[in-house]
Amino acid sequence: MTDRNTVTWNSMITGYVQRREMANARKLFDEMPEKDVVSWNLMIKGYVSCRGSRYVEEGRYLFDRMPKRDFVSWNTMITGYARNGRMEEALYLFNSMPKQNVVSWNAVISGFLHNGDVKSAIEYFERMPERDAASLSALVSGLIQSGELDKAAGILLGNGGRANGKEDLIHAYNTLIAGYAQKGRVDDARSLFDKIPFYPDQKRGDGRRRMPQKNLVSWNSMLSGYEKNGDSEGAIELFIQMQAEGEKPDRHTLSSLLSVCAESVALQLGMQIHQQVIKAVIPDTPLNNSLITMYARCGAIMQARAIFYEMELQKDVISWNAMISGYASHGFAAEALELFGVMKRLKVQPTYITFISVLNACAHAGLAEEGRMHFRSMVSDFGIEARVEHYASLVDIVGRHGQIEEAMALINNMPFEPDKAVWGALLGACRMHNNVELARVAAEALTRLEPESSAPYVLLYNMYADVGRWDDATEVRLIMERNKVRKQTGYSWVESSA
Repeated sequence: MTDRNTVTWNSMITGYVQRREMANARKLFDEMPEKDVVSWNLMIKGYVSCRGSRYVEEGRYLFDRMPKRDFVSWNTMITGYARNGRMEEALYLFNSMPKQNVVSWNAVISGFLHNGDVKSAIEYFERMPERDAASLSALVSGLIQSGELDKAAGILLGNGGRANGKEDLIHAYNTLIAGYAQKGRVDDARSLFDKIPFYPDQKRGDGRRRMPQKNLVSWNSMLSGYEKNGDSEGAIELFIQMQAEGEKPDRHTLSSLLSVCAESVALQLGMQIHQQVIKAVIPDTPLNNSLITMYARCGAIMQARAIFYEMELQKDVISWNAMISGYASHGFAAEALELFGVMKRLKVQPTYITFISVLNACAHAGLAEEGRMHFRSMVSDFGIEARVEHYASLVDIVGRHGQIEEAMALINNMPFEPDKAVWGALLGACRMHNNVELARVAAEALTRLEPESSAPYVLLYNMYADVGRWDDATEVRLIMERNKVRKQTGYSWVESSA
């Protein structure tokens, strides 16, 4: 290229900088016949973007030799120092600037947050002569990452009305709503959601009409919070409000709602959401998987099966798991195991979740030997490490088959502590086959794991009563009273005469 101008040189340097090839970038930079402020800023940005103090020093070397600096030069250098934990030098440069702009303040505030100095970040935010939504959003995001949710909420609510740029401010609200929901503080998330400010409706030319600043992400964050924390009623009420305010759902909204319907076994609502899926979006694999799960959990196996087979080549392992689980959970053991066989023939790699459903199917069908075979195959053929859920299913399988001693041996040889599902499976098998001695072992283990639950006490009491061991039955009742365990509704004492 014979006719190179400054823009051409800068473009070539940009390519090297983006690939972190700073030696090549520097060679070109040094060869440039004429450099402009963009050339200097490109090199400084490239150096400070690389990790390590050596690169920051190279950036500072060029910064000190610039014929003329602009805001970008100063702010880039401040950011570089801050990202490398050198806040003292970042502040020295900040205070040396002829004039700071909003980006300069934001760079310092973000630097304090990056280095864990929340107090200084808040102090500098309060000192800002003019705050914008980006400043507020950066501070709130940093406080959330530091676990300071309530401080973030206080600053957001106290400054949100004064920050310019309402389009960006909603990001701060959405981030904090998601942060509260992630910590299980759904009521706080909803309180903040309801406090998202309004603004004049400029689209209709009516400054008096007030429109909420909420966007679709706000609704989805709140809906996801309800879903993840098991509040189906809150999620459904929010969706009704969402429709009343004219906000159209997207695939994330619909997926969350389908999960809510699955958890709460709300088939009618799930069918209504299915209709919305058909109208609003083209169902993709994740949405179809949510539909399969919803219908399967609600016992509508035929509808789940129809969607599964309509997917054809769109199926992924989650699709297979959802269908196999649906069959296994509703007594279609043969269908679950047959589908698992098809899955293997098609070379779809099963996961640990697949085997939980397969083992459950074997348990419900009383297929003890096949259950053992699948457990061994999971480990040896597919390299999947057995988890406590798999052991619980295997204990259930052999226990239901009457092999209580083998079930107990499985528990004793587990590579980790058995949980309540494991002991519950053993207790259920002992009840089925009237093994009172091991039932007591299982019941005592369960009471240690769940001291307030009356279920193991009542089951053990009834087993003793069935065989006429009234002294032992009375002892169980006294232990309950001594431990102040109340009998739960749905569990009954078997009252018989001795």
